[in-house]
Amino acid sequence: MKTYNILFLCTHNSGRSIIAEALASTQAKGKFTGYSAGSTPGDTVSPYAIEIAKEHGYDLSKLRSKSWDEYALPDAPHMDFIITVCDNAAGEECPYWPGNPAVAHWGFPDPSLVEGSEEKKRQAYKDVMVGLKKRIDILADLPDESLDSLNIKAIHSQV
Repeated sequence: MKTYNILFLCTHNSGRSIIAEALASTQAKGKFTGYSAGSTPGDTVSPYAIEIAKEHGYDLSKLRSKSWDEYALPDAPHMDFIITVCDNAAGEECPYWPGNPAVAHWGFPDPSLVEGSEEKKRQAYKDVMVGLKKRIDILADLPDESLDSLNIKAIHSQV
C-alpha cells in the first residue's frame, strides 16, 4: 500500500493543523503521513492540541509550530495533498508546491478563540478533532485511484 504525505496548513500552526498532523499519521490505517505548517507560525503549540496528539499515540517530539516555507524547500518531503484547515490560510497566497499536489480547504472554527472554563476550551479542541477525524477517515477509505483534488474537496461537504 502506498503512503501519501498530507500537509495541513493553518495560519499559526498551533492547534487545528497540529491535530490534523497527528490524526493523519496515527488514525488513517497507515495510508498517510501527516505534516503541518503555518503562514505565520507561533512560538508554541496549544497544550490542548498536544493533549490530543498524545491521546492518539503521536510522537510528541515531532510537534512544533513551523513555517510552510520549510515544505517548499528542495529537500522537503514531497506532498501528495495540501489541506488548509482555517479560513485565513485558505485565503492566503501559498508557496509553490512541487509535484502538483491535490489541494483542498476543510475549514474549522479556531478553538483558541473560545473563552470560558478549561473544560469548555478543551471541548472546542476535541470538537475540531472529531471533525478532522471524520474527514481523514473518509479520505483514507477512498481507493488510491480516487485520491484527487475533486474528491478531497468533496469530503468537506460529506460530513
